[in-house]
Amino acid sequence: MTVLATPALFGLNNSNKDFSKPKFWGKNQFNCAFPAALACYAFTKKIDPIYLTLDNNMKVIKSKISVENIFGLKPLSPNLYFSFESDFAPWRTMVVNRPERIDLVTMDTQKHNECLRPIEIKLTALPDHTTADLADDKYGSEIVVRSPSIIYLALSIAKNYQTERAELKDHLGTVYKRDGINWEEFGEAKPHIKDLAEIIDSILKMKMKQQSPFLLQPIWKTEKKTLHLADDCFDLFVWSDFSFTRLFIDKMKADREKISRRMRTVVWLSRMLYDYAVTGKIDFGQVIDTYTYDTKNDKAFALNGNLTNPYMSCDELTKPRIGKHELKNIILGGGQKFLSPERRLDAAILASPELFQ
Repeated sequence: MTVLATPALFGLNNSNKDFSKPKFWGKNQFNCAFPAALACYAFTKKIDPIYLTLDNNMKVIKSKISVENIFGLKPLSPNLYFSFESDFAPWRTMVVNRPERIDLVTMDTQKHNECLRPIEIKLTALPDHTTADLADDKYGSEIVVRSPSIIYLALSIAKNYQTERAELKDHLGTVYKRDGINWEEFGEAKPHIKDLAEIIDSILKMKMKQQSPFLLQPIWKTEKKTLHLADDCFDLFVWSDFSFTRLFIDKMKADREKISRRMRTVVWLSRMLYDYAVTGKIDFGQVIDTYTYDTKNDKAFALNGNLTNPYMSCDELTKPRIGKHELKNIILGGGQKFLSPERRLDAAILASPELFQ
């Protein structure tokens, strides 16, 4: 009798998702789970992700980081547990309400499910529409950042100041104690946002050695604008919490519009850090709901591929290290049959070139 294989994702045997069931292969769940499986697979291939960190000149630099360092425990260890869409328990004392759920929390089952790492995940396509007609080394991926990511970022930075809140308060207080500013009115807040960005930089510089992995960003490469996967298809990039700030602080300096999402993100982050410095807790809901500046709160900001390429440009971006034919080693047991991509006509047409021959 033939035994049917069970759908699964490589390395994710211990998790809060049962990948043998179709409901755990939905778009949003797959976009978090597949990157974790890809990282586990990269570990077995001795491929270290590209690590984007911040140097003392506030520039993003590239190095390598082990998958073990990202997860906090060796991948494939029987003690490593993947808790997707969960809150990171150590942060609970730092917020007014229960912390928002982050994409992935790794845990050590041998130590009573001790939380190891909080990890944001963004699975991004390469190239995006702004770079698809350029040379391969100019390809870039669009990054769309939601407001919860800024909450996680604030907590990740604030943890370095748990015993030095007074120092944090002194730095941010030089702006937030200025008289006569209605921070809810963008016109009044805007002249001071550059100062806030510079103070954030100074806060980071004092703790440069404490930056830690924050965002796992796998890329999947296609042939130009088509949905055909490139032969050299997958790779992994990791942003530290400190380097992640460049995505909005660097680009904010060039914004000339009346209201900029990147400017607002600077206000959100600095205000959360200031509130933590003063009270020891972050009321993230109050901050995000108060400082809206007449712009929706669902998205913090977005950067297209032309803007992300300079940060990520390297041999691994031009020629990813994991081929498309290795997908069968990551998606196991026919799990691909459970995938339910969005039913978009343009995607269907692009994926059917034989219809036009």
